[in-house]
Amino acid sequence: MTALALRGVHGLRTRARDVLSVWALIILIPVAVALFDTPSVTHILRAAAESFAGTLPYIAGAVVLIALLKATGATALVSRSFEGRETRMIVLAALLGGLAPFCSCEVIPLIAGLLAVGVPLSAIMAFWLSSPLIDPSTLLITAAALGWDFAVGKAVAAVALGLFGGFGVRFLVWRGAFAEPLRPGVGGCGGCASEFEDGKPVWRFWREPARMAAFRAEAIANGRFLVKWLALAYLIEALLVAYVPADLIAGVVGGEGIAPIALGALVGAPAYLNGYAAPALVAGLMEQGMGAGAAMSFMVAGSVSCIPAMVAVWSLVRRQVFAAYVCFGIAGAILGGVLFAALVS
Repeated sequence: MTALALRGVHGLRTRARDVLSVWALIILIPVAVALFDTPSVTHILRAAAESFAGTLPYIAGAVVLIALLKATGATALVSRSFEGRETRMIVLAALLGGLAPFCSCEVIPLIAGLLAVGVPLSAIMAFWLSSPLIDPSTLLITAAALGWDFAVGKAVAAVALGLFGGFGVRFLVWRGAFAEPLRPGVGGCGGCASEFEDGKPVWRFWREPARMAAFRAEAIANGRFLVKWLALAYLIEALLVAYVPADLIAGVVGGEGIAPIALGALVGAPAYLNGYAAPALVAGLMEQGMGAGAAMSFMVAGSVSCIPAMVAVWSLVRRQVFAAYVCFGIAGAILGGVLFAALVS
């Protein structure tokens, strides 16, 4: 058997193993809950299903968009639109992230599409970090629960975190890091360029059998990938909400100073809820002794590095990019918490 054939067989085995392991977890988690906590299994499955259903429009839109770009040959147009404008794109991505109504998991389909068509990782990281933190609706919800000072502070932190991560990644890329950000097999063909990029895009792609075949293959591959990993992410989120008590969090991150702020960022990962439910939780934690700085770091870190989000990020990018995402998110959350505590004290 030739070396090329051996690599192909190995790739198929690896992909099959990955798929089976994720689906096995999706099945085993509710089975384990049913065995050890039968009354809770229905609630956990319903919570996960409702979160997943809310994400379906984003999944469908991302799948169709990526397939269209590949089938029409328009991926080159998207890539060229970012050429020579990286600094501006980082700033714009950080600002737009504050307006985008995506949570940390819902933004994954869009990120997958942008990475697949060659958008610079620095601009993507800026949007990726800022988008889950705030949008117009969560701004109002946060203001109602925690006051306008906190809501405005979180909005400023969102943009600042996006800039921090975007320019940080740009520096690392300049130093030679992240040459291949996507995991092998992501984006249908591993993030490869479209075979139809030569010449002008063909928008009426359905008239050509080869382009229609490419559209179907890309849509199926990306749909399976996103459904699989986001289903697992929301199932884990439902488990965390059900089994991590709020008073335990308050006991860990209560008090003033830098230590509770740092702990708030670290505890925010496993304990955080979505952006609509989190302000009420944080308001209760502040009543139990959590300081303003720790509350801010908890919300910022929880938005970008909660376990469901990290599961989705891990499925999409290589380990180096995953580590950068988590480090920028947590470091930025701690800095934001310290600055916010200094401003409101």
